[in-house]
Amino acid sequence: MRTAFLKTIEELAGDDSSINLVVGDLGFTVIEPFREKYPNQFLNAGVAEQNMAGLACGMALEGKKVFIYSIANFPTLRCIEQIRNDGCYHEANLKIVSVGGGFSYGALGSSHHATEDLAVLRSLPNMVVLAPGDPVEVEHATRATVEHNGPCYLRLGKAGEPIVHEGKIDFQLGKALKVRDGEDLTIASTGSMLYTSSLVCDELEKLGISTRLLSYHTLKPLDGNAILNAARETRAILSVEEHSVIGGLGGALAEVLAQDPSPNKVPFKIIGIPDRFTRDVGSQDYLKKINGLTVEDITTQAQEILQVAGAMRA
Repeated sequence: MRTAFLKTIEELAGDDSSINLVVGDLGFTVIEPFREKYPNQFLNAGVAEQNMAGLACGMALEGKKVFIYSIANFPTLRCIEQIRNDGCYHEANLKIVSVGGGFSYGALGSSHHATEDLAVLRSLPNMVVLAPGDPVEVEHATRATVEHNGPCYLRLGKAGEPIVHEGKIDFQLGKALKVRDGEDLTIASTGSMLYTSSLVCDELEKLGISTRLLSYHTLKPLDGNAILNAARETRAILSVEEHSVIGGLGGALAEVLAQDPSPNKVPFKIIGIPDRFTRDVGSQDYLKKINGLTVEDITTQAQEILQVAGAMRA
């Protein structure tokens, strides 16, 4: 995902001199091509994320499209006041890029886990929130972020995420992508859990369970119609995310489903990181496993919620 973002932003910056990349003293070995090609559109702000966000907002208010880039929660939670008051309040062209969403930097401990960022950024007025699911979505999301006039948050994985979309996609801000269709269950995924969710669909298919897979690359604005259609056309819904169960995709979808006036309700379950700090140290895969985010765990919960749906209809 990181590579797809940097490749795309480098391409776009050649046609638009207003695009600037500001980093928090990291990304070396991957940002050099941009820095060398566009030295007047690049700045290293150092390990001072509040200053990075503040100066980026000032540049944005002078007509620039400024991308700030750092690890996990540092360009978000550490400088949330500047993002809120300088960026969102003034509707500045501030583009926040977080590399390493979820447990990507798992071995560095809780300080480097981005597990509450979607909830926090989604709550800010005027903020657009994107969490693309694979490198193909990242390219489209980066282009959409450049084109959007106003503050955006772009949440990326780190590196090596598999491609899920083999062909062209109809990427639109605020519109979920239907990756596959099904009649029994809907899985709504965001961010790098898209690949895992696709594997879950494969496992469920072996069990004779027809599963619809939605990729919510945009959490704000949210595609409410896609989830309401799923609630009317399938028997149950799971949301899957490498983020806290509070305030992320699951919370956003619950807000829509709870306010649906339709009398026909379906079982809905949020699968994500429990409301606690993950104090274990290890790889991303290891931390996902101990938090119940494996293919096996999600497949089991999918079968369980369909049993609930069957009991409700009985």
